[in-house]
Amino acid sequence: MRAVVMTTSQLQPAGERSMEPGSEKAPWPRTPYPAPPPTQIAIPTWGRAQAFAPRPVTSGAPEPIDSLWQLYIYLCMENSQRVNDFILQKLKGVDEEIEKGSRGITLNLAGNNHSMPVERLTNEDFLILSKTLEKNPYINGLDVRYNLISDAGLYYAAKLLQKQHSLIYLNLMFNDIGPKGGELIAKALHKNTTLKYLRMTGNKVENKGGMCFAAMLQMNSSLEKLDLGDTDLGMQSVIAFATVLTQNQTIKAINLNRPILYGEQEESTVHLGHMLKENHSLITLHMSKHNVKNSGLKQLCDALYLNRSLRYLDVSWLSIVSNNIEGEGLVALSQSMKTNPTLSNICIWGNKFDEATCVAYSNLIKMGRLKPDDTDVQPYEVDGRVYLSEVSNGLKRHYYWTPTYGEASSHSSNAGFSLVPVGQQL
Repeated sequence: MRAVVMTTSQLQPAGERSMEPGSEKAPWPRTPYPAPPPTQIAIPTWGRAQAFAPRPVTSGAPEPIDSLWQLYIYLCMENSQRVNDFILQKLKGVDEEIEKGSRGITLNLAGNNHSMPVERLTNEDFLILSKTLEKNPYINGLDVRYNLISDAGLYYAAKLLQKQHSLIYLNLMFNDIGPKGGELIAKALHKNTTLKYLRMTGNKVENKGGMCFAAMLQMNSSLEKLDLGDTDLGMQSVIAFATVLTQNQTIKAINLNRPILYGEQEESTVHLGHMLKENHSLITLHMSKHNVKNSGLKQLCDALYLNRSLRYLDVSWLSIVSNNIEGEGLVALSQSMKTNPTLSNICIWGNKFDEATCVAYSNLIKMGRLKPDDTDVQPYEVDGRVYLSEVSNGLKRHYYWTPTYGEASSHSSNAGFSLVPVGQQL
């Protein structure tokens, strides 16, 4: 198939382009960037959207080239959508990586990246982006956290998962996604066999969306890491996850932090403890802010005597006032580390530390059973008594942001989901 060719001299700033003859000018804002110099654009054959009818081929057209940014502009024109310069510049960078022979590329369009002017993605932007990427074999990761994508945008994300068979990582953290969007993406994963890592942190999918994700895990056999922290899960959905994970042996890491729980009973903790007795594949479990008390922690400790796969357990609580795990339970947890040779990372900061707790965890660190980089506390002594202070290790260091100056020096300093790599950069 020959390439479709157009010239960028036709791509005037959006505010100056007219619609049909005789109509008003299109109500698009003027782009802050000047129009590029006239040059020919070859639309790659792998990237042509099937929904669009073929256009006449200009004589003497160059051979097709795999250019994402050119395809993106073409699709914007086809859909009368203004060009998002943030997306355009990022796609040019990906094209350069592809030219160097790179594969398995993660396209980073995080809206909280302040190293350059950022125009956050809307649902309309995500529509064009999904069409741009749906047939590209070089990209296996998409990071669109901290943007303006809502439930409507998740419709396009679901379509992307159906058509893009190279995508193994999708980061949707902290957008404006609710229960309906959660349902859309969960149902898209019923038949998807390629995605390995999904991050939904901070989107309020609530109990209804959580139930859809739990149901998805009964069908999906490829997803390995699922992040649903701070999504307002309810007691029902947490119990549903615990139940499903007794059978699902594919999930290696799951984040169920900060569900919305009511009452003093610990049904969710009891069910998670039972799950750990039956599950032999889960490596990382985040259950911070579950209102765990000593009785619930005992259920977890009993499970850890039998479990030989879990390496990372987070039962921390960031609000000092609302802590509920006391010394007896924390000491029991430290004892389980002596009998469980697999458990290596544990976060406990924010609970009630008595002297016995401080001594127990100090001894674990001294004897080398618990490495300093693998926990969020460190011991110190004052007047011959041992205390514990907080350290910024573990998942909390790079959980909500990515350092622009380089990578963490080791996996242990960014523990948690990094213990379960699913790709070169994941």
